[in-house]
Amino acid sequence: MLPVLRNDGDVYSIPKFELDKTDVKGFTEELRGYHEQFRDCFSRSEPRENFFLYMVGQYSQLERKSIEPIALQVEDGNVRAMQRFISDVVLDEPALLKKYHALVAEDMAEPDAVLIFDESGFPKKGYESAGVARQYCGSIGKVDNCQMGVFAAYASRHGYALVDKRLYAPEKWFGEDFRVRREKCKFPSEQEFKTKPQLAAEMFQGLRTEGILPFKYVAADSIYGANPDFISAIEENIGIIYFVSVPSTTQCWLQGPVTEKQVITRKGNSKVKRVVAETEKSPAEVATLAKGINKYFWYRRTVSEGTKGPITYEFTKRRITLSRDGLPCKTVWLIIRRTLGGKPEYSFYISNAPVSTRLAVFVWLSGIRWAIEQCFEECKTELGMDHYEVRKFPGWHHHILTCMLAHFFLWHIRIRLGKKNAISYAVAA
Repeated sequence: MLPVLRNDGDVYSIPKFELDKTDVKGFTEELRGYHEQFRDCFSRSEPRENFFLYMVGQYSQLERKSIEPIALQVEDGNVRAMQRFISDVVLDEPALLKKYHALVAEDMAEPDAVLIFDESGFPKKGYESAGVARQYCGSIGKVDNCQMGVFAAYASRHGYALVDKRLYAPEKWFGEDFRVRREKCKFPSEQEFKTKPQLAAEMFQGLRTEGILPFKYVAADSIYGANPDFISAIEENIGIIYFVSVPSTTQCWLQGPVTEKQVITRKGNSKVKRVVAETEKSPAEVATLAKGINKYFWYRRTVSEGTKGPITYEFTKRRITLSRDGLPCKTVWLIIRRTLGGKPEYSFYISNAPVSTRLAVFVWLSGIRWAIEQCFEECKTELGMDHYEVRKFPGWHHHILTCMLAHFFLWHIRIRLGKKNAISYAVAA
């Protein structure tokens, strides 16, 4: 059962995806029309047709939706031709993504939409696939051999969709020891190591510069929230509000400390250094701060209805000054969420939202990553997003791209038919 978020005033709800068999009458004809939008992104008709047939296979009832089963299932399918399309075909991906973003905007665009960043893992048995390594894989909940993708999703009151992706390759993949493996996997020659937050910042900047999809909020977990480069990329854009998780060890002051200049002399050379005045307190971890907040300041909110009943947390917010390298760096909102009971578990978030922002908005944003998690769940369970067997860098991107487009096409049908929300995700505070 999907969570039910309650709506309160200006905090909107994100609808659940819902279609049934009667909704897809004339499905193939409509899918052809959808594919025509990307016609000029292909230089030849053969890969364009395999692009269509591969997506048809993703909508099938096949248990395993990898290339060979799809090619054998769909009419006019050819295994070798489909393998070439996924692994080797050259297509104008920037142009395709731009057209795709325009279609998403037509159905889902809202000025107060949310851009969400998260990663998803794809378990792999071998060691030859592009970027594969032993790393934490959230889909199985442990460290194992897998590929990792970093994704951007767009969510509004009209629905949600994945809008960009990057394959994350650990730093060792860019060393000389992996040169032959990179060549086999067809990594672009200019490809360099980038952290997950750097990949997310790259996608954010690309979507912002492109200007097709409007959004007001950015949400992400602590891998991104604790990264200064990712946060700085967002802060450069006036009017964009981030709401990101941070570790419990994040240090801050409830009141910005007084700083002073200190002259340090070494070997006859003097240097002026900025330091926190001796009369000021040291920064505290947000976990320590949370445990010292009086019960009076905690607000209990039921955020969703799960299979086992209401899901309720307590929330509070504080203006804090973050500490970086022992010095004050910026003043932001700290939002704290805790579970009920004698031994509460805490979650921490920071936001650059205006001082006047109500707690209701933060409560809503604390659950907004549900939308990208649903994208992963629906793409994997319904469209075979994690069924691929390709090893090359282009193959991963082509497969994931078709999954993104296939997922959105189903949303388009739902929106076109005006399906009502049986269950929706919203929050009250």
